Amino acid sequence: MNQDSFDIAIIGGGIVGAATFYQIQKRYPGLKIALLEKESKLAPHQTGHNSGVMHSGLYYKPRSLKATNCVKGREELVAFARENDIPHDVCGKIVVATEESELPYLDKIYETGLKNGLSEIRKINAAEIKEHEPFCEGIAGLWVPYTGIIDYVKATEKMVDIAISMQPDSKLMLNTEALSFQKMGDQTEIRTSQNPVNTRHIIFCGGLQADRLARKDHVALAEHVVGFRGDYYELSDSAKHKVRNLIYPVPNPDFPFLGVHFTRMTNGDIECGPNAVFTFKREGYRKTDFNFTDTADALSYKGTWNLFFHNMSFGINEYRRAFSKKLFLKTLQRLIPSLTMNDIHPGRSGVRALLLSENGDTRDDFKIEYKEESIHVLNAPSPAATASLAIGTNICEMAEKHFNLANVSA
Repeated sequence: MNQDSFDIAIIGGGIVGAATFYQIQKRYPGLKIALLEKESKLAPHQTGHNSGVMHSGLYYKPRSLKATNCVKGREELVAFARENDIPHDVCGKIVVATEESELPYLDKIYETGLKNGLSEIRKINAAEIKEHEPFCEGIAGLWVPYTGIIDYVKATEKMVDIAISMQPDSKLMLNTEALSFQKMGDQTEIRTSQNPVNTRHIIFCGGLQADRLARKDHVALAEHVVGFRGDYYELSDSAKHKVRNLIYPVPNPDFPFLGVHFTRMTNGDIECGPNAVFTFKREGYRKTDFNFTDTADALSYKGTWNLFFHNMSFGINEYRRAFSKKLFLKTLQRLIPSLTMNDIHPGRSGVRALLLSENGDTRDDFKIEYKEESIHVLNAPSPAATASLAIGTNICEMAEKHFNLANVSA
């Protein structure tokens, strides 16, 4: 096997790709694995632009892949962070109801959390909300001690560092975009933006590009990935004392996002957001970013329009908020009424990949499938970062079964 030939090539250097690299290399240290990332650094897109929250598993349908992997993955991620000095804090969060109409859904979330094994969550009243977050106003809430914050970029980098230390012939290939795939006997040649890479097996962790990579690998995929940008504001230094840790609203069950919330970051900053608006560029982080191919792909797809029609009023409100600091502040004031215009300033943005069916369904659960000598992570929305080590284990077990790794590593 020459220098550019590998047992497995993993495409995508976000945290799911890194965790898959780490888990397979740990179980099979003899395998030669390549991790390809088209950007100049690891975790450049969804991983590096998310809120940095380690989710508890509170919201997800019991026994779903999201629920089981989030709970297991969170425990693994906390242990990994402790062992490797990754900045993190299991600080807990509160979910706050601000009006009577939200109470039934708050109860539903509570019951879901219990079914997912979160035995220490508890209901809290208005006075107890104040004990956790003195500036927050609500009529009832949940205390969720399992939730935390972490530096996902550093976690991603550490996973890759450890994997490579186990097998010096494994490689991280940055600035290496996978362009096409050609089967050649028992190997596949990956034509890249650099030199070709030969590999026996491929694992695709392409995030925002997952559907395009699948089609290049001749996967008959009916769904399309559609991107939604989330904009954040940050609290000014004089207002940071108004948020101790994490404050979430009760999410609207008719909208596929958790709503604008407050997050203390590992560096001490406080972020407020995100909203959720259709983006005209899958990897565009500014309000005016535009890519013709991305826009045409999304707007020519029936599922995009069905999602728009089913969420018309929400979508209009999200767009209005995206361009109005006053409206964004008004949303934040539902939880912390004392916030003023001077207390917030624009922060960063992120883009979330949603795998949409033709009827506009957001394919809420994780979706991982195999095809011949390939495995495709087709849908890994939040809490994929929290669940990454568990997802990596799942992919490793799938690879064991379909790639016959025990024989390859012998």
